[in-house]
Amino acid sequence: MRQPFVVVRIFLVASLLWGINATAGELERQRSLFRDVFAEVERGNWNAIEELAAEDQKSLRRYLLWPDLRATWLRANIDSVSRADIDAFVQRYGILKPARELRYRYALNFIRNKDFAGYLKIYEQFYQGLDIEKLDCLALQSEIKAGRHRRVEIRAVDLWLVGKSQVSECDPVFEYLDERRLLGVVEYKLRFDLAVTARNFTLAKWLAKSIDQRHVDIALDWQQSQTNPADFLKQKRNRSDDRSLRDQLVYAAEQLTYRDPELAYDLWHKVSTKHDFSEAQKLRTAQHIALWTARDNLPGAYERLVRLPPAAQSDEVLRWRARVSLRKAQWNQLLTDVNAMPDVERNSEEWRYWRAIAQIESGQALDAIAALESLRLERSFYGFLAADKLAKDYALDHTRLMVDEARLSELESRPEIQRARELFYVGQDGRGRSEWDSALRHFSADDKVQAAVLAHRWGWHSRAIAAAANIGQYDDLFIRYPLPYQETFETYSTQASIAPTWAYGIARSESLFMRDVKSNAGAIGLMQLMPATGRDVAKKIKLPFAGLTTLVDPVSNILLGTTYLGQMSARYGGNQVLATAAYNAGPHRVDRWLPENGELDARVWIENIPFNETRKYVKRVLAAQAIFHWRMTGEIRRLSDELALVRAQTERVASR
Repeated sequence: MRQPFVVVRIFLVASLLWGINATAGELERQRSLFRDVFAEVERGNWNAIEELAAEDQKSLRRYLLWPDLRATWLRANIDSVSRADIDAFVQRYGILKPARELRYRYALNFIRNKDFAGYLKIYEQFYQGLDIEKLDCLALQSEIKAGRHRRVEIRAVDLWLVGKSQVSECDPVFEYLDERRLLGVVEYKLRFDLAVTARNFTLAKWLAKSIDQRHVDIALDWQQSQTNPADFLKQKRNRSDDRSLRDQLVYAAEQLTYRDPELAYDLWHKVSTKHDFSEAQKLRTAQHIALWTARDNLPGAYERLVRLPPAAQSDEVLRWRARVSLRKAQWNQLLTDVNAMPDVERNSEEWRYWRAIAQIESGQALDAIAALESLRLERSFYGFLAADKLAKDYALDHTRLMVDEARLSELESRPEIQRARELFYVGQDGRGRSEWDSALRHFSADDKVQAAVLAHRWGWHSRAIAAAANIGQYDDLFIRYPLPYQETFETYSTQASIAPTWAYGIARSESLFMRDVKSNAGAIGLMQLMPATGRDVAKKIKLPFAGLTTLVDPVSNILLGTTYLGQMSARYGGNQVLATAAYNAGPHRVDRWLPENGELDARVWIENIPFNETRKYVKRVLAAQAIFHWRMTGEIRRLSDELALVRAQTERVASR
């Protein structure tokens, strides 16, 4: 199984051997030179290298990342360089990522130059069968030009029959199918159904125009069920029963539930008696409404959850039954709810802790003590809370990973690891992570231990943490909870009137200290700031803001992130629980989640956060803060000390 990787390593060693024996001093010089010229090379300017002193040019050519520079320049000049130059580079460095990226750009350039035969040759050799839609459709365009009609017809229809809008490169292929009358009503109906199933109603509406008016009407109904679900349920509940309408009514009830569970409950009750819904539809809709009634802390939530038929009593329903009981301090009821859970759920840390608290509150302290004693041995949010309840020490159990210097040296000498390291050192973090992760997939568990140590020594904390976690090594807290940019964190946290340990907990939870990482939602950098948030905060503190450039700069990102966290702390009167939740979900949501009146135990409030992601995030940050406090001071700070009571918004504003 390891043979392909062995072949790759042999080739890498043969190709890059000249660059791996550089002295520490020469490496620093090479890194500096790389950083100095890279931006110009990326713009296609090779003069940035030719203008260097002769010795500097020689040093740079010996550098492990020389292929990256050359590939970057070739990509920037893809329209003017000779095919021979690209072929030679790809042939020499083809297994390296920069060469693969160049080859991809090279392939697309064949299409731009109308060389369809050339594109097909490279496509069939490297990309066929990888299901890259853009490249597949370009290949079909090339097949059409070559007159291979039968092959096109079979493969193109498969690309057509999807429930999403395809990439624009597929449009000429679909036009070809239309011209040859290979897309008839049957194919349009099939794709219409796929689009509806994928809830892609814009595509469904477009497809419906080529079918008939009935399908146009169905697509419009689907759109209304999504955008105006309450009106849809009111207007359509008395319409003649059919399968499509039933599916739309269920979907409308689901969408309305997210906005107004009580109205959804009322309208669904009226609709469900007039249409022949399946049992599965009835159960799923009733469960959905009951769960969101509980998540939104609305009256009658517990009763709705309990009244659900046995088939709808899922783990999530049982969890929310327990959370509602917890919020109401119904301790005996909470014990009943926890005992109704499956063994795996009941024995999770969360419910072990709350069952023990419920036992204490119900006068069963002896049973609770044993449970808390067991739980306090966990290095976690609930483990710390259990230790706090017992007034005992935290079981941090810090144990350094065993270091094998000989093995460490061997790993560090591997070209693929050295390439990853150098990419990290010159600021090409994302590329470095990709090459590091690719290399580690072939490592043994013992080698991954040493790799974690190696990455930690380099200050590459995200890879050190990930490598250790990959093999279940969680006890080296120096590796798992590092202190990068410590002076910066301490300075800016102090300015923002927050604890640096809290800021560290946020940064670790957000990015694992990756300065360039970008979330699916668009948050960027070490402390994962949305560009709009970063811009607003920068304006307030008069920090020049250059968008992505500012957000990926660790110092600027820490300044903006700690400032924003400080703003959230001030907004919520210093309540770290609320400010942490607001950092993740936004203050507008946290404001809605506050109790209507009175005050609530922060532990209970956390447990009732409607969003699973935010609930887990708050627990993770608070537990990390406790560990970071120990890392920075050598002392234990009780997690419970950070759990101030959560007050209703009116009382919070009045107390300012």
